[in-house]
Amino acid sequence: MPKIILPAVSATVRMLLFSMILGLIIGTLVAIVLVLTSPHGLKPNPRVYKVLGFIVNMIRAFPVIILIVAISPLTRAIVGTSIGEKAAIVPLTLSAFPVIARYIEASILEVDPNLILAARSFGASDRQIIFRVLFPEAMHSIVSGLTTTSILFLGATTLAGAVGAGGLGAVALTYGYQWFDDVMMYAIVLILFVMVLVIQGGGEFIYRKQKEKGGTFK
Repeated sequence: MPKIILPAVSATVRMLLFSMILGLIIGTLVAIVLVLTSPHGLKPNPRVYKVLGFIVNMIRAFPVIILIVAISPLTRAIVGTSIGEKAAIVPLTLSAFPVIARYIEASILEVDPNLILAARSFGASDRQIIFRVLFPEAMHSIVSGLTTTSILFLGATTLAGAVGAGGLGAVALTYGYQWFDDVMMYAIVLILFVMVLVIQGGGEFIYRKQKEKGGTFK
């Protein structure tokens, strides 16, 4: 079991880690544009906001396993194959960034508008308002959203295993389901449960620290 499960755990962690990092980078950029161009944003632009919002919502509407199959030509063009751990990162990232973008947008919109007015009165630029007011004030809420997203996409990595991505999902399908190995199946369920607890515990710890710290603009 260690020879089978340990590499699968490593593959699952790598898929989750890289897809979340890439999804966070893209999602943050998209969220900034959404916040800037929203009707109550710093630079309102209804057309850009509606088009970008439509794209984000459209991608979010696709179940991960369908997206993996649907964009296999794109995945093959990017990484050279549509099967395996690296290939799974592409659709997982594409599926993750809209979720992250919406979480970040919602978190920023919760920030007290009076802080923006106060920053404006001090002559702060749009860039300073975003990175020195909005993000610090919303960071604890963003952390909470990222924790939820990470747990959600831990499950998505197991779905990716069903279509050749490897990881715990592939082991569960091959040994637990097709070979009727109940011990292997329950071992994987236990590992996933522990991984969820670790992610949730780490997220809650960072959330508390950010909550205590609060925003930097006072």
